[in-house]
Amino acid sequence: MSSTIDLRSDTVRKPSPGMRRAMAEAEVGDDVARDDPTVRKLEEVAAELYGMEAALYVPSGTMANQVAIKTWTQAGDELIAEAHAHIFHYESAAIAAISGVQPHLIEGTRGIITADQVAARIRPLNVHHGPTRLVCIENTHNRGGGSIYPVDVVRDIAALTEERGIRFHMDGARLMNACAATGRKPTDYTQYLDSATLCFSKGLGAPVGSMVAGPADFIEQARRWRKMMGGGMRQAGIIAAGALYALEHNIERLAEDHENARILAHGLVETGLFDLRPPELDTNLVFLDVGRSGMTAFELRDAMAERGVLFYAEGDGRIRLVTHLDVSREQALDAVERFKDLLLTV
Repeated sequence: MSSTIDLRSDTVRKPSPGMRRAMAEAEVGDDVARDDPTVRKLEEVAAELYGMEAALYVPSGTMANQVAIKTWTQAGDELIAEAHAHIFHYESAAIAAISGVQPHLIEGTRGIITADQVAARIRPLNVHHGPTRLVCIENTHNRGGGSIYPVDVVRDIAALTEERGIRFHMDGARLMNACAATGRKPTDYTQYLDSATLCFSKGLGAPVGSMVAGPADFIEQARRWRKMMGGGMRQAGIIAAGALYALEHNIERLAEDHENARILAHGLVETGLFDLRPPELDTNLVFLDVGRSGMTAFELRDAMAERGVLFYAEGDGRIRLVTHLDVSREQALDAVERFKDLLLTV
């Protein structure tokens, strides 16, 4: 039987042998007591990567975003985000449950919002409104199809938030994908932000963890919220070593994932049965409209799973395929052929 090609997410890849060795050999301590040397090194490296004063290692991207929101806001405040943002759709209503903050949502273009749109949503000082305290963007934007924020848009939003005394946070879970696709440095984006996250357990290939970076006093308060949310870890150097390895070895190779995504997208669109939706392809996230395939997204998902190709259905009409370091060029080509075998065999 042919091997399984898992395109569900870039979270499903496995640690490489080199990463496993680094983790097995990691020097450890008690991270809550701040004496795990590997975690401390990771936080220093991550802060330097983002050009921030400090960084905090947390178990997940959701926690990274939520400790940032909790640190920058108080209950009854309002934050501005794009209508399809990860913090709104995929974080279990944590904005409301943990921070007591109301999201004020903007419909963007492929997940991208502009300074003019943000300006129109900032609440005036009035007893009828929760004050706008935070603007959040996502780069790359998941539901936008892995779309990349233009640096000038980030700069313009930053100028607005600074003028209005509002904090500016970026969900940068896949920021390294944006950098690999554009040739930009992380600091080209983060220089304009008050805080930002990075996920180690997506395209970078580590098994666990994310970080949030920002000013030193912000990180000190965020450390308390991490503990409150159950994110205080003990001998976390074992997993932090995987994240360090990822930063040292797996950033440049993200371009391979983007090329394999193009192979998948172009091969499937050429069948005449699929349309890219959105029609642009920036990074490693491929969204396809299945309308002409003769099957719903769920039917196609189940039929292809029987042929060893795994992916997610996004409602009846759209599927998502994600390339990562465990998907080779040959597997991307093979996946296209398995789709054709299902849909084009007479």
